[in-house]
Amino acid sequence: MPTFYLTTAIDYVNSRPHLGTAYEKIAADVIARYKRLAGFDTHFVMGNDEHSQNVFRRARELGEEPLAYCDRMAVEFTEVWRSLDVSLDDFIRTTEPRHRTGVQELVRRMTAAGDIYEGHYEGWYCVSCEAFKQEKDLVEGLCPIHRTRPDWLREKNYFFRLSKYRDALLAHFEAHPDFLVPEIRRNEILRLLESGLDDISVSRAGQAWGIAMPEDPASVIYVWVDALINYITAVGYGTDPAAFERHWPADLHVIGKDITRFHCVIWPAMLMSAGLALPRQVFGHGWLHLKGEKMSKSLGTIVDPLEAAQRFGPDPLRLYLTKEITFGSDGDFTWDRYEDRYNVDLANNLGNLVSRVGAMAEKYRDGVVRPGGASDGRLAETAREAAGSYAHQMDAFALERGAAAAFRIVDAANEYIAGTEPWALARDASHADRLSQVLFDVAESVRVAAVLLLPIIPRSAAEILRRVGHTGDVQDVRLRDADWRGQGERRILKGDALWPRIVAAEGARNEVPVSRPAIVAGGAGRQERQRNHPVEQQNGSGDAASAAPAAAQEAAPAAPAPAAGNAQITIDDVMKLDLRVAKVLTAEKVPNSRKLVKLSVDVGSEQRTLVAGIAEAYEPDTLVGRTIVMVFNLKPAKLMGIESNGMVLAASPDGGTPTLVGFEGEVPPGTRVR
Repeated sequence: MPTFYLTTAIDYVNSRPHLGTAYEKIAADVIARYKRLAGFDTHFVMGNDEHSQNVFRRARELGEEPLAYCDRMAVEFTEVWRSLDVSLDDFIRTTEPRHRTGVQELVRRMTAAGDIYEGHYEGWYCVSCEAFKQEKDLVEGLCPIHRTRPDWLREKNYFFRLSKYRDALLAHFEAHPDFLVPEIRRNEILRLLESGLDDISVSRAGQAWGIAMPEDPASVIYVWVDALINYITAVGYGTDPAAFERHWPADLHVIGKDITRFHCVIWPAMLMSAGLALPRQVFGHGWLHLKGEKMSKSLGTIVDPLEAAQRFGPDPLRLYLTKEITFGSDGDFTWDRYEDRYNVDLANNLGNLVSRVGAMAEKYRDGVVRPGGASDGRLAETAREAAGSYAHQMDAFALERGAAAAFRIVDAANEYIAGTEPWALARDASHADRLSQVLFDVAESVRVAAVLLLPIIPRSAAEILRRVGHTGDVQDVRLRDADWRGQGERRILKGDALWPRIVAAEGARNEVPVSRPAIVAGGAGRQERQRNHPVEQQNGSGDAASAAPAAAQEAAPAAPAPAAGNAQITIDDVMKLDLRVAKVLTAEKVPNSRKLVKLSVDVGSEQRTLVAGIAEAYEPDTLVGRTIVMVFNLKPAKLMGIESNGMVLAASPDGGTPTLVGFEGEVPPGTRVR
């Protein structure tokens, strides 16, 4: 069985973890769980960085001994990670004897290589970063991360000949172009290397909290050097040679973009000095923002991850952080967006689908589904394509696209139910075999989607698998189990709603609302709405015989838009609209609709699905490759069973045929329109 060794950055324990910290851990856990699903013997390590002077000061402020404080915080951190279902295999603490032994061994080897020497350091030092700063690193004299003025220090230190390894590092980057991803991080480090490297301090004088230099107990090893070595001490360096040989080099370090210099310059140079293999890959993810500000303890822009998880449960939080944020880019968290995505992705979409399958299987087939004849193959084809795309995206750590691939199966199953109308088939005995096949195919789609979602929403996906007939240990499920299984008998279990819909406090929204049009092309034409049959309700109950007639596909015409008047708006009103350039990748007509087209578009950082009321003006194949303009920050909504995530801009003179807004020249997807 192939192995996969994965780490995250270890955390200072001067305060509890915040949601920005949890984002890194959840993303890494999704990768670890995916690797296990794909058949890898995965070793996932996290930990705490306890020799920080900030930690020492915090303990003293609370009147505690530093080690006792760290012991207490280790319990708090691991409780948070357990609450978020982070499946770590080991938790390394830098105060552990195994770590101390390994750190001193590595420093001895670096010294023996002639790369450690005595000297004096004079320069800027950011207390919050616990890092030395060059003048060029500061912004208006302040640390760019913590926005505080660094201290000017002069002290005797031991130095590491980092400058010696510049050429070797450049050669490594050239030979291993994927050593640091995404590419923007790689380019940043290459520019740093090309500008030259200075030797760096590896010790601090006059401190007792830390690991002593092997030959000088009066000096302690600089906290960042100490911390980086955790990646090898956690797998036995200096204490367990067999374990170290099995796991090292690490397959992936997952870290924040602000510490790539430490992990992709200093750390590999230290390993080169000691004659050890370098990690295979480093992923520098973006920051999680709160209202546009980086989540930071020192800046006071934090959200407690337990509060976010307790709002709806750990799985909705895990899904939000995975699906809504492009892994590698900065992302934003807001409570309103979190609730919206809970309702759209889980309550209305996946949760409603699971409830409908359970309700229909019980009502029409006493809970047992089996093939009834020849399948039309539509759901099987979608599931196979989505599973292939999922594996490709997850292998590339495009976690948001992997999640989107799984949800394509969910969307297809919901559309299939709307198109085949099982409640109508049930009223005619001659359609019994067709009904059986429809129910079987939908249940199989749910099963495949649940397998793919196991790394992202592990508890919920396991429960969904149980409801659609999986009887084995979910720990034994592998990626091959996402293959379409067109035969066999399944017992489908009906249960309570997995994610009850959150209703606005004012009670203005219904439990299963009529979808508003997400895309309006020039404001013309009639609004098309999703039909809400009783068997489609969130709790899956009701009498199918009372379902709305097929003629209800098209709702009554919407009231015309008011004529433009002389009311004026401010620039602030205009700036609320986030208009982006998008390129159409695929286009297809929405079944049972004259006006709607389903588009898959590239908006630079991600792909989105849009539904636009332009079918009477454009054939789908003429849209592919077109550059359009969309409202990027429009609240998502479902239209004819399809979630639309944005709005296409088009002009409709006097309510006539819509014409898409476009450009004369080529404009890259994702470009802001101002």
